[in-house]
Amino acid sequence: MAQGLAIAALAAAIGIGLILLQAGLSKLRHRILLPGVIANYRLLPPALVAPAAILLPLAEIAIGAALIAGLAPVPVLLAMLLLSLFAGAMAINIARGRSHIDCGCGRSQLRHPIGWPLVIRNLLLIALVAPRLLPAPPLSVLDIATATAGGIALFLAFHLLGAILALIATPAAAYRR
Repeated sequence: MAQGLAIAALAAAIGIGLILLQAGLSKLRHRILLPGVIANYRLLPPALVAPAAILLPLAEIAIGAALIAGLAPVPVLLAMLLLSLFAGAMAINIARGRSHIDCGCGRSQLRHPIGWPLVIRNLLLIALVAPRLLPAPPLSVLDIATATAGGIALFLAFHLLGAILALIATPAAAYRR
């Protein structure tokens, strides 16, 4: 039982690490747009938007790489904090009636308005990675390979679900010619 939980927890950490790494790299590629996305949340004073736009992708990349490398507990706690901040920022704006804004989730080619499904998604990711904080037995090479495959599957499922949710949220008029 403990072995299975340790493998599942490592798989979740690897998958979430890949998600954060990809999101950070995407934000770097589209760094000109990022300050506008951050400012649109209307949570930071204007003077902090530019520094946040510089630090956020770097934090996502560093935390993601550390999770992929299997490091714990600090990267796990930082990932949980980052995902909590994202969920909180979205929840505040939804409560303000501002659900039309783009989440800035890392895929600029697919606009994705914020909504409760995204808040829940982030909370689920937090719950998935939390068991990585528990004491775990040593893992064999096969266990690590299994966790890696599971992490990749989580990463792919995350992006598939994200694309589906973004398409559902897109007005039908966007598909007309």
